[in-house]
Amino acid sequence: MSILKPKSIYKQFHQKLVIATSLLIIILSFIFYGYTKSTIFDEIQDSLYADAQLILEVSKTSNVNTNNFNLITSNGINVDIVELLNVPQSGYTYFKVGNKHFIQILYPFDVTKRKYIKIVKNIDSSIEMLNKIFNNLLLISLGGLIMVVLYAFTVSKTLLRPIIQITNKLSNMDENFLSQIKKDNLPIEFHPLANSINSLMTRIETNIKFKKELFIGVAHELKTPLAVMKLKNEVALMKKREAEKYQETMRLTVEQINDMNKMISSILDIGRAEGAQFEKPEEIDLVKYLQRKTNDYRMLSAKKKIVITFFSNVNHHEIYVQPTLLNQIIQNFVQNAIKFTPDEKSIAIRLEKEANTTTITVTDDGPGIDESIDLFAPFKRMGEESGAGLGLFLAKNAADSLEATVSLKNRTDDKNGCVATLILPNTTIPKKKESKKETSQK
Repeated sequence: MSILKPKSIYKQFHQKLVIATSLLIIILSFIFYGYTKSTIFDEIQDSLYADAQLILEVSKTSNVNTNNFNLITSNGINVDIVELLNVPQSGYTYFKVGNKHFIQILYPFDVTKRKYIKIVKNIDSSIEMLNKIFNNLLLISLGGLIMVVLYAFTVSKTLLRPIIQITNKLSNMDENFLSQIKKDNLPIEFHPLANSINSLMTRIETNIKFKKELFIGVAHELKTPLAVMKLKNEVALMKKREAEKYQETMRLTVEQINDMNKMISSILDIGRAEGAQFEKPEEIDLVKYLQRKTNDYRMLSAKKKIVITFFSNVNHHEIYVQPTLLNQIIQNFVQNAIKFTPDEKSIAIRLEKEANTTTITVTDDGPGIDESIDLFAPFKRMGEESGAGLGLFLAKNAADSLEATVSLKNRTDDKNGCVATLILPNTTIPKKKESKKETSQK
């Protein structure tokens, strides 16, 4: 089994450019040579026919016959009158005698007697001129071919230079050195590629930053309860104590283990969320989806007698999205709102469809947040409530995978609380299906 060798785009480009341009030069050269030759021969033919007509007109004024029609030679032209038994189909003939070239025409002189004026002209000078033209064209074509080869190599290198520049830039990058590609020296055609790579670099840099913070936070968060359990157990084992003391130590150990289990579950959720990035998008009615989810969330808020309401500026809104990632974001927003909203208060979920985006907000009546803290970083907590501090981190990762944005701000009205916002791009809506539905509605 033969293995195909990878082809170089550089070689392919200049080879195709050289071949295509060479064929163009050759074709144009032959067309020009053929046109020149045809033009010269046509002029010679027209000139001979004009001479024949002149001879015929002159002969009408004098008595001319075969005996007294003398052979005339002038400037390589021989004129004679001949009698032909078989009339040729074409009165124009090109022939060669030795190294000499001739053109002959036959022009009717006396058709009843089958007599024709025969003019033969030596065209060696014209052939020599055509040969010079051909040789000059050959030299010009050869020079043009050399220029094309040089031009092809130059253009190939010019077109390849930005790719080499970007490739070298990427090859020198690692997780500790991620820099943006500068577009100043790149042709404008490569700007979309540079923008895509820069956007990818930003996401990679953010992901690496969060992962490092996550690993450090996990080590810190797991090390603290382990240290507490170890110290408490060592103290309990230093001497014999009452059973209640040992029970207290065991209860503390169980509480710490439960907290660690919650944290480990959150870390597992991160792995599941990353796997959900490859989930196949599904078409869902976002309004009905949020209505159904709101009913589920009311069961969670019933214990604190919190009223959850849902509002939408449209009755239906179909969208393609990964449901697992979307649920990860909405559920985290609502769970945080329930956690920080006092009893018998309210939470509002709103959907607003705009021209290019769809905005989902979760507004609570809680104490608000400190906006100077990046709550989407791992292990960042709000207030005194318990938790691993990974929920918003998971929501941010899910939003990045959906090419959406999330934010957390305090309310701007006269009430306390915060607003969690998810902005989805409407580009995720299939245009073909959307157009079909709009047509059916019309």
